[in-house]
Amino acid sequence: MSGISNITKSNYKIAIIGLGYVGLPLLNLSTKYFNVVGYDKNPYRIDSLKKLKDYNKQIGISDLKKLNKKKIISSDINILKGCNIYIVTVPTPVNIRNQPDLKLVKNAFNTILKFLKKDDLIILESTVYPGATVEISKKIIEKNTNFILNKNFYLGYSPERINPGDKKNNIKNVTKVISASNKKSLNIVKNFYSTFIKNLHVAESIEIAESSKIIENIQRDVNIALINELTFLFKKMNIPMKQILEASRTKWNFLDFRPGLVGGHCIGIDPYYLAYQAKRIGAKSDLILAGRNINNLMINKVSSDIIKSIKKTKLSINAKILFLGLTFKENCPDFRNSKNIILFQSLLKKYKHIHAHDPYLNNSLKIEYKENILKKLTDLKQYDFIILAVKHNQYKTLYKKISDIPVYDMKYFFKNSSFYL
Repeated sequence: MSGISNITKSNYKIAIIGLGYVGLPLLNLSTKYFNVVGYDKNPYRIDSLKKLKDYNKQIGISDLKKLNKKKIISSDINILKGCNIYIVTVPTPVNIRNQPDLKLVKNAFNTILKFLKKDDLIILESTVYPGATVEISKKIIEKNTNFILNKNFYLGYSPERINPGDKKNNIKNVTKVISASNKKSLNIVKNFYSTFIKNLHVAESIEIAESSKIIENIQRDVNIALINELTFLFKKMNIPMKQILEASRTKWNFLDFRPGLVGGHCIGIDPYYLAYQAKRIGAKSDLILAGRNINNLMINKVSSDIIKSIKKTKLSINAKILFLGLTFKENCPDFRNSKNIILFQSLLKKYKHIHAHDPYLNNSLKIEYKENILKKLTDLKQYDFIILAVKHNQYKTLYKKISDIPVYDMKYFFKNSSFYL
């Protein structure tokens, strides 16, 4: 046990594996205090960062210049040589059967295996089901080496809380949950994160930390599913949900969830991770999966409601339609698992003269029907119908220019839209 005690702040050499939404901000902040390197196996990602382009728009050009000057980002695994702390920040999606796809985490652990030394520490930040961190380490590290957890290598788990597009709740000021496989490794995890994060919450075990992360997003998913179900229930009664919510919000403890499509990399994914683990241990997850099912069906329901609204205006299938917003949420360039893209493509099968616009579109986004994507918003008066799917700030003043055009407002963004979700 003496080896890990010798890892002090002065001799930390930290590797951050995965330089996406989670890893890059962590690298940018921690390099101000520690000897840190950043590795991403995607050479195109590294190349864009070296060209001072962060398509996620999380750090600015001046910070990118500093990172490049230090020469600490690479797609060459040899940059990991000599590190004694490895922080894994890779995506954890689901496969086509909605089962956990931990391939990227496993690849990261296999990469670490090439450089792992006695008393090294691995910290996972990616969202996983409870028990997965230890499970993966046993299958990959203990199975392929003579290393044994808490004897000659150690684990930490600290779930990421990155909220793309959120300038207020950032990595420095959110409460960071931390955990580790034993007390000595927990001290190192605490020493690292406490250097640049104000508030830490120490979970009593890695499994508790894993569980806390996963239920944060399940809670949101289930609550949104409830509002989504209520929305279409009240539509059948011809009672507008927008006004119902305005009235309900006057109660001090009403939870202000809104109806809509659930996309992104967390809320629509994490419930499947816990449901998977529940099935493995013979437990039920009926409510969790019911919420997922309701939210998955929303694309068809919203598409059908939009078509009904267009018909109410007596427009034909040849109507010119503008679809505003393709990201999964407002004011950020995050297109991961965006249901708005699927909704747009669904409507395009019926309406050939439909165009989409999003201020955050970039060349890295691969989408069908690119000829129907607008780079700029011009001549808005040519459109017969407008769909507001994402409430980007850029669209705030748009309603003044389109006040005489029927609008289907999915986000209750405009005051006097013709139709609301």
